[in-house]
Amino acid sequence: MFEFQTFIGGIFDTNAYLVKAPRGAIVFDAPTGTLDWLEDQAISPDLLLITHGHVDHIDDAAKIKRRFGCRVGYHADSVPLITDPTFFRKFGFFLETEPVEPDFLISEGKSQDFLGIAFDVLLVPGHCPGSLCFFSAESNVLIAGDALFAGSIGRTDLPGGNHAELIQNIRTKLLGLPEQTRVLPGHGPETTIAKEKRHNPFL
Repeated sequence: MFEFQTFIGGIFDTNAYLVKAPRGAIVFDAPTGTLDWLEDQAISPDLLLITHGHVDHIDDAAKIKRRFGCRVGYHADSVPLITDPTFFRKFGFFLETEPVEPDFLISEGKSQDFLGIAFDVLLVPGHCPGSLCFFSAESNVLIAGDALFAGSIGRTDLPGGNHAELIQNIRTKLLGLPEQTRVLPGHGPETTIAKEKRHNPFL
């Protein structure tokens, strides 16, 4: 059984997911307000996994790491976005958040253990360099970040975005997953691979 809770935070209504694992609690992404939500729930996460380095997904990451002492992991290509507070200002976007250094880097690969849950880690850039999706083959659940949404895909007009690359990665890495796979996106309601294959106008 894949047990999770959803928190929606920040001005962009960004989804964070709290997943109960055999050896602790995993938080996927950290939009504004996630820390307060965790404290209200009396939950102390053991691991924070970041799908990609856009500000709306990492605004509370440093606060959560400092408060709970949990380990933080993300992809190497996300390091400049997450550790350099001026990264987006260089491109004319006046967005800034507290940087957080990774305790470990996550690479693409099958059946990687995170506190007792096996996830296939899929590297799906195009929306953002270093974008990761986490697929539980046992439960047919995909934590998709901002790669794939219900009826849409991640925007590609921010630094490092590439529309053709994102479409190609979705087609080759996500749409081949079992059709009954539940997709938990970075924004909006959950969906399934079957629904997106049949009805997503971008695909």
